[in-house]
Amino acid sequence: MVEDDDNIRDMVIYAMSSVSFEALGFAEGESFFAQTKTALPSLVLLDIMLPGDDGLSILKKMKASSRTAKLPVIMLTAKGSEHDRIKGLDLGADDYITKPFSVMEVIARVRAVLRRSAPEETRGSSGEMEIAGIVLDGPRRVVHTGGREVTLTFKEFELLHYLMMNEGIVLSRERLLDQVWGIDYRGESRTVDMHVKSLRQKLGEAGSVIKTVRNVGYKAGK
Repeated sequence: MVEDDDNIRDMVIYAMSSVSFEALGFAEGESFFAQTKTALPSLVLLDIMLPGDDGLSILKKMKASSRTAKLPVIMLTAKGSEHDRIKGLDLGADDYITKPFSVMEVIARVRAVLRRSAPEETRGSSGEMEIAGIVLDGPRRVVHTGGREVTLTFKEFELLHYLMMNEGIVLSRERLLDQVWGIDYRGESRTVDMHVKSLRQKLGEAGSVIKTVRNVGYKAGK
C-alpha cells in the first residue's frame, strides 16, 4: 500500500494482516519502487494524493516497466474526483476505492481483484468471438478492432467479454458488478459506468456497440 496518511496506512496494513495477507506500507513512491526491485507484490493499493510523484504518475511508471506492468492496482481516490478515477482506469488501474472507506470494503475489493487476476484462472477463455468488428480472443486475452490491437486493463477485458457473451441481452449494473467484479458493490454502480466509458474510448468507433439502456444498464449489439 502506497499511502502518505500514517493512520490510514497502518489501519489497512493491520486489517490485511489480520486476514492472513502479508502487507507492506509505503508513504511515497520512491520507497515503493525500491521494494519492487527486491520482490514484487501480488497487488498494489495506490493513493492518488501523495508527496512527490502522485499516484497517477506512479501508476504510469508501473505500466511503462515490464517488471511491474502486469501488477493489479486498486486506486484510492477522494470523494468526487471523477476525473482522477477515469484517468487512473485509462492508465491501467483495475479498480478504485473512494475515501472514506471501511477496511472490510478494502479486503473484499482486494480479494476480488486477486481472484480475477490469478494466473490459474481461465475465466473468459471460451475462444474467439466477434461483434460489429470487435474480435475478442479469450484464451490469448487479445482484442482487435479496425485492424488494430486494443490494449485493455484486466477489468475492461472481463467487462467486454461478458457483454459480448451476452450479446443483445440487457445487463443491469448490479449483474455486471456481480459477474465481472465478483462482489456486491452496493452503491458503487459508477464503477461500471466509468469502465464502460473507458472501454468505449479505447474501442473508438466500434465502442458504439456497447449500448446504454436507460435506468437499467448496458448491452452489446443492436
